[in-house]
Amino acid sequence: MSSPKPPRRPAPPPGLVIVDKPAGMTSHDVVARARRFMGTRKVGHAGTLDPMATGVLVLGIERATKLLGHLALDRKTYLATLSLGSSTTTDDAEGEVLASADTKAVEDVEDGAIANGVAKLTGDIQQVPSAVSAVKIDGKRAYARVRAGEDVVIPPRPVTVYRFDVLGIRHEEDHVEVDAVVECSSGTYVRALARDLGAGLGVGGHLQALRRTTVGPFTLAKAKTLDQLEETPELSLDLDAAVAAAFPRRDLDAATAKAIRHGQRIPAAGLEGTYGLFGPDGRVLALAADEQGVSKAVVVLLPA
Repeated sequence: MSSPKPPRRPAPPPGLVIVDKPAGMTSHDVVARARRFMGTRKVGHAGTLDPMATGVLVLGIERATKLLGHLALDRKTYLATLSLGSSTTTDDAEGEVLASADTKAVEDVEDGAIANGVAKLTGDIQQVPSAVSAVKIDGKRAYARVRAGEDVVIPPRPVTVYRFDVLGIRHEEDHVEVDAVVECSSGTYVRALARDLGAGLGVGGHLQALRRTTVGPFTLAKAKTLDQLEETPELSLDLDAAVAAAFPRRDLDAATAKAIRHGQRIPAAGLEGTYGLFGPDGRVLALAADEQGVSKAVVVLLPA
């Protein structure tokens, strides 16, 4: 006689988990591990981090996965170490070296020239992503095309580097290391900044190390390691708190909240971009945006 099946573990409540991602793991690896300790398949991430990078990775749990595409559009901040003196196939330290500058050329790189190069890469710029990035070319990821042996040409795209501050410069024997803080728009590649800074100085460059410190309003202060989360699986913010932290808030009266629950449109809020709609009980109902004089639900967050 077979033994009875153990009771199914109830689904966790919806919300966000802020992870301090370790080096050596892909963002998908982190999601796979989170699925195990959170007890649900409904886990996703906002804003991919490369395996070599560490820091803030925002995970959505259950209905909060609906927020992730909107969170990924936010600005991000990084602590980076750029290595000047050689270029690589991936524009970071994990790639094969393509070319190295001679020692004399590296020795001639002056701090003032670095500062000028950084200034040219600050503000609204046109950036060509790395050939091994996740950018889609005709529906296929660039890195997949590279692995298939294709020559990949990615057109430049507009990005914004709000802040590119040099924290320190170290002149080593065969390279120069530059520590910097970079605050940028979504879609900006810090390794492309390293590549372009080195190219502008005539010695080549690549990203040596990267740590993401913020994604929108979410910071390392809220982040926990995977080991900590596995020991105590819990949300960093529940769904209501997550929307309140990440989006402008619009509080509705009972009648207007009822209209939203019935799929009806309501008058525009006069708010810019996407905002959260909250019922009189303080629970979030949807993400919405103004369109032609009405508030249109972009993402419905009510339980199924």
